Amino acid sequence: MKKEQLIFGIHPVLEAIRSGKPIDKLYVQKGMPEDRLNPILNEIDTNTVSVNHVPIEKLDRMIRSNHQGIVASISPITFKTLEQTVEALLETKDDPVFLILDQVSDVRNFGAILRTAECTGVDAVIIQKKGGAPVSGDTVKTSAGAIFNLSICKVDHIKDAIFYLQGSGIRTIAATEKTEQSIYDVDLTGGIAFIMGSEGKGISKSVLSIADEAAALPLLGSINSLNVSVACGVFLYEAVRQRQD
Repeated sequence: MKKEQLIFGIHPVLEAIRSGKPIDKLYVQKGMPEDRLNPILNEIDTNTVSVNHVPIEKLDRMIRSNHQGIVASISPITFKTLEQTVEALLETKDDPVFLILDQVSDVRNFGAILRTAECTGVDAVIIQKKGGAPVSGDTVKTSAGAIFNLSICKVDHIKDAIFYLQGSGIRTIAATEKTEQSIYDVDLTGGIAFIMGSEGKGISKSVLSIADEAAALPLLGSINSLNVSVACGVFLYEAVRQRQD
C-alpha cells in the first residue's frame, strides 16, 4: 500500500471524511477508547467502509509516524450501493450483467478482471467489504483506468447480495471446476450475475450452494485450473458471444 493513499491521525482522518474523501478501509488500533473512535465512526458510511481493528504493530508497519491509532485508506473511486444500482439498472435494461467477486485478493487479478469487465459491458461489480483486494492506485494501474468506468458495489456479505439479485430476477452463475456442466451449455442471455472465487480456494461452499447454476471451462491439459482473471474473461466473452447472436 502506498503512503500517498493513506491518511493517519484522528483529526486528519476526521477532516478527510468530512470533506468527502472516499474512504475504502479504516484501520483502528485494537482497544482504542470509544470516546476517541466514535466521532469518526459517526461520520462514515459503514455500508461501504470496512472498519478493521488491528494490532498497533500493523499500524506501525503502515505508517512510520505518529498515527494515533488510526489509518484510513483512500479509494480512488466512490462506491455505489447494491440496492440503488440494481434498481436503476432494471429500470433501463432487461439483461444487465453483474460480476460478483468472492474474496479475490490479488490486486493484479482484481485489476485485470475490472479491465475485462469494462471491455465486455459489465454493468456492476460486487465485492465484499472485507477480505478482498484493496481498491487502490495499484488497482487503477492494473485495470488500465477501467475502474473509473464501472459501478462497484461493496457489500457486507456476498450471500446477501446473491439473494438480493435472485429476488430481483437475476440468475446467478458460479464459475467452478466442481461441476460437469460447461459454460458453453449455459444460457447467458437475460439478466445474469457471474460469481468468481478467490485465487486459492475458489468460491466458498456456502456461496456455491445458493447459486442458481454452476459452470466450468473445459481443461484439456494437465493443469486443473485457470487463473481467475483468465477464467473470468472467458466467461464474460461467452456471454458477449451469446448476446450478439
